[in-house]
Amino acid sequence: MFGSLFRRNTSQKLSALLLIFGFIWGLLLLRYTFQHPKHQNSAELREQILELSKRYVRALAEENQNAIDGPHGASMAGYADLKRTIAVLLDDILQRLGKLENKVEYMITSGLTNNTNSTNSNPASAAANKQMNVQEFSALCGLTSIDGFPHCEGKIKWMNDMWKSEACYANNGVNGSVCSFIAYLSEVENFCPMLPVRIKQIAADDALKPKAKVVTSLDGLLEILAAREELVWIKLRLERMKEKWITDMKALAKKWNLENRPKKKILLHLGLLTKESGFKIAENVFKGGPLGELVQWSDLIASVYLLGHNLMLSTSVDELKWYLSNLTGNKDGCPIRGPKLLDLIYIDIVGLKQLRTVLGASFTHYQCLLRVLDSFGTEPEFNHAEYAKKKNHGSPWGKLNLIPKQFYNMFPHTPDNSFLGFVVEQHFNSNNITLPNKIPRTNKALVYGKLADYWKDKISFLDIVRKYAEIHGTFHNERNVVLPEYINNHGILSGHDLHLLLRGTKVFVGLGFPYEGPAPLEAIANGCIFLNVNFNPPKSRKNTNFFQGKPTFRELSSQHPYAEVYIGKPHVWTVNIDNPSDVEEALRQIMEQKVDPYLPYEFTSEGMLERINAFIEKQDFCRQKEIWPPMSALAVKMAKPSQSCVEVCQREQLICEPAFFYHLNKEAELKRYGIYCNSLKRENDLYLPAFNSQNQMCLLQSDYLLFSCAGSHEHYSRICPCRDYVKGQVAICQDCFKSEEYN
Repeated sequence: MFGSLFRRNTSQKLSALLLIFGFIWGLLLLRYTFQHPKHQNSAELREQILELSKRYVRALAEENQNAIDGPHGASMAGYADLKRTIAVLLDDILQRLGKLENKVEYMITSGLTNNTNSTNSNPASAAANKQMNVQEFSALCGLTSIDGFPHCEGKIKWMNDMWKSEACYANNGVNGSVCSFIAYLSEVENFCPMLPVRIKQIAADDALKPKAKVVTSLDGLLEILAAREELVWIKLRLERMKEKWITDMKALAKKWNLENRPKKKILLHLGLLTKESGFKIAENVFKGGPLGELVQWSDLIASVYLLGHNLMLSTSVDELKWYLSNLTGNKDGCPIRGPKLLDLIYIDIVGLKQLRTVLGASFTHYQCLLRVLDSFGTEPEFNHAEYAKKKNHGSPWGKLNLIPKQFYNMFPHTPDNSFLGFVVEQHFNSNNITLPNKIPRTNKALVYGKLADYWKDKISFLDIVRKYAEIHGTFHNERNVVLPEYINNHGILSGHDLHLLLRGTKVFVGLGFPYEGPAPLEAIANGCIFLNVNFNPPKSRKNTNFFQGKPTFRELSSQHPYAEVYIGKPHVWTVNIDNPSDVEEALRQIMEQKVDPYLPYEFTSEGMLERINAFIEKQDFCRQKEIWPPMSALAVKMAKPSQSCVEVCQREQLICEPAFFYHLNKEAELKRYGIYCNSLKRENDLYLPAFNSQNQMCLLQSDYLLFSCAGSHEHYSRICPCRDYVKGQVAICQDCFKSEEYN
């Protein structure tokens, strides 16, 4: 099993290690067999043996897991020495211990019922009740509801007929009872809610896992990145920013208690950099190619590393297969049991398709671990495959059937998804962005657009800008594009030189494209005023080719909606560049103003570290055992017909929070908020839950993947879950950091 990972000269040491461990294991068993009489509770004896064994193994594992995983020779030399070999071996032992413990746990759980009644009279025995009522049997196992798990009932019924078809079901504790079905379907395949008896046990197990320790140097990560040509741009970015990253990591560690966090195994697969993608982004990254996605990946990698988690980087399909070999190598047709080989998988849309191919039928079992980098967002009506097909919503990136919050966006533009964000690079004022400028700022206008093709139909607009400022550019000069001679093109600049130019520039000029990039925030952070292009009518997939395939109907009111809405004047001026008088008036006022550099907290490295840490610790799409953000943040609002929850929450200076839909989607909960139903109906559509005031009918959501902040209906009033947020950190509510972990 481990042969390919070991050197021959370590085999004798490994044999010795195995003998030592076997001897210790034997002593543990003998010790507890003689110390405890036969009449002692078997569950207690099991817990004592397994707990002591796990503590012993975990102590060794923690000592030997302080390296970044990877299949590379020179850059991952740790895989060849005995220390990493022991870590791999101990990880396998932990999995086996977990499997043994879970199997015994299932036997005890099912035995609680089977010992009271015979198999034929046991009401929780599925085999004796072919016409089962799943809700009733679930209650017998301790579940009050299976809401939010739409496939649970069907899977239980399938298991009732097919649980003997694979040997692994019995190996994982399935014995024909509904309780054993639910235990398996909640912990192995993530189709059902977890049994209460198991939640406490798993929480106790989690408390014993190795702890993540804050890292205060990027040197180890930079060494890994340096060995990989496709990651050179990311390495150069982090080298420029490492002082600020380290300063902010230390500041966050003082701000919050980060000592009691479980160390998680996190795989990051950068599908856009794979040769299989055909994008050639790594080859074009220094020639003006797209950088937005690489900026996100760079800052996510740094955040995960500095927060102390076990980081695994993949930039090829072969590498992805290498990391997942243990998952795909399961021969009995069932997912692997025991401690998860992975806790999280960060991936992009391209990589997601590659992952589905690699995992095949096993993909379903691991999709709850996914966090998908998705710049422009994926709305529920595109994510839900059946609904998208019904509505004829074509998109090569949709129909993934994930929980919408699993999509991580570049900006907080759709509350149905999560806001990952990025870090705005700073060079000359790393400790305080409001320090006085040391570089003289003159009437320069730096145009936003790295390809000359963006400029060619904007000459009349640039002629107006020229009246007020010298026009500079940083674009890749294309032979077939002829531009006016008054344009001073610096070519593609390094990050340092670009920020040096921004420091001496008065206005950063948008051309209308690219949409929602990081550059305007970098310019504003350097003290420039951003001239933002207004779109009237707004641009969307309905009227703009660029958005035709995007899985969203979101409408962009300008080139950069975040800068327009969350920053605004005096740093951002949004104008219609097709109206010469509006452009001239804006430029006239801009040239008379002096503004300080400004950067929202959520786009600093400290803000991103804080946000990523909260997501890693609190977002749980597998067990879903608790609601996060906490319920104390909930504010229920009633929308008017044709009004979305995004709109009604924004009107109240709040944010729609889709995580609360599960809570609101019940008649009893609606009564608590003064909503009384004369009649009740369940449907599956984007505008639910909703209320008809004419007949006081309540409509509840029957498909949790269709919970949507964006949906609306002309005849029904939406019941909207809003929440507050921390100023400058919109992804986090005001009570989100009041839990024990952050005190």
